[in-house]
Amino acid sequence: MDVEYDVIVLGTGLKECILSGLLSVDRLKVLHMDRNDYYGGDSTSLNLNQLWKRFKGDQTPPAQIGSSRDYNVDMAPKFMMANGALVRVLIHTGVTKYMSFKAVDRSYVFNKGKIHKVPSTDMEALKSPLMGLFEKRRAGKFFLYVQDYKENDPSTHKGYDLTKLTTKQLISKYGLDDNTIDFIGHAVALHRDDTYLSEPALDTLYAESVARFQGGSPYIYPLYGLGELPQGFARLSAVYGGTYMLNKPECKVEFDSEGKVCGVTSEGETAKCKKVVCDPSYLPDKVKKVGKVFRAIAIMSHPIPNTAESHSVQIILPQKQLGRKSDMQGKFIAFVSAQAETDNLQTELKPGIDLLGPVDELFFDTYDRYEPTNDSSSDNCYISTSYDATTHFESTVMDVLSLYTKITGKMVDLSVDLSAASASEDDM
Repeated sequence: MDVEYDVIVLGTGLKECILSGLLSVDRLKVLHMDRNDYYGGDSTSLNLNQLWKRFKGDQTPPAQIGSSRDYNVDMAPKFMMANGALVRVLIHTGVTKYMSFKAVDRSYVFNKGKIHKVPSTDMEALKSPLMGLFEKRRAGKFFLYVQDYKENDPSTHKGYDLTKLTTKQLISKYGLDDNTIDFIGHAVALHRDDTYLSEPALDTLYAESVARFQGGSPYIYPLYGLGELPQGFARLSAVYGGTYMLNKPECKVEFDSEGKVCGVTSEGETAKCKKVVCDPSYLPDKVKKVGKVFRAIAIMSHPIPNTAESHSVQIILPQKQLGRKSDMQGKFIAFVSAQAETDNLQTELKPGIDLLGPVDELFFDTYDRYEPTNDSSSDNCYISTSYDATTHFESTVMDVLSLYTKITGKMVDLSVDLSAASASEDDM
């Protein structure tokens, strides 16, 4: 604590650990502290005993559920897009060598009271009951356009400038009906609400991820839970000289007479620094509440019904199918998540829970979402936003990359060779 650091990072959530790793690789002197005695913060993974302690106090898990150490229950469950930003950051930093991944079996969408597999090939699309015969022809032309589109090759644009043309305007040129638009927007392009319709149409992330692994879905998942991710980046930081201190109470951020951060105090000692990176809980007077997330965690003795006995799936419940303003996101451990729109948690999550079939144990969780209100250029405090209800990490990593640029003035080069992850694919 008697050393001056370039950056002190508070909290060992995924965002903070990625930044700690990236900044350490840049040879900045980094001290990473957490008030907890474990890694992960809000994105940690819990074993069965820890899960029970968190939600049921002193009660003991039933013996028939199994051994505590066989469980890694993620508190911020999200899939990784196989061609997405998080995988690129993992490859860019070399953290892939610390981890193993598994491919997610399938992705489903809720439509007209039933769940349907999201097509991942042309043949699946032709057989899918999500669209009628004539609609499939129209949709086929649209998908062919998206598939052939190359941003740097105007001959593939057919006169459309997708940086200016909105998604709604592009889709209207193909005459697709509302159900198809709902399916494409939420199950394929993975938008959480309908605001994307008025935004530029340039978005091919899902197609690229499916193409990369040629599987039933575009997602992968750490084999031993998401808690592996913060620890992987923490290990990276340590390799490059980062210092870690867990179980440090208080962690009070100190400011000089000009309002700029100058250090962090814990247990009567102050470590000096030029900048602080933290999650919203460490600087509550510099953030504002922007929403709430409802989540159900179910332990089951069977796969989710109507998913071809798949052991790992995603089911998207588009907002229009439920009369909501935003989407709901849902192993035998199942998570159902939604951006809260009322104060009634169980009512909002019921459509997703109803799809699970018989449930052995059910836990409900609620957390508030915060975003920073401070001017980081004035006080040198760089605060991450809370995790949202989406089922993938794209918005998470975008927040990290934005903070990294603000801290260093540099961009992270994510134009990596994706085949560098091939060693991990053996585990998928």
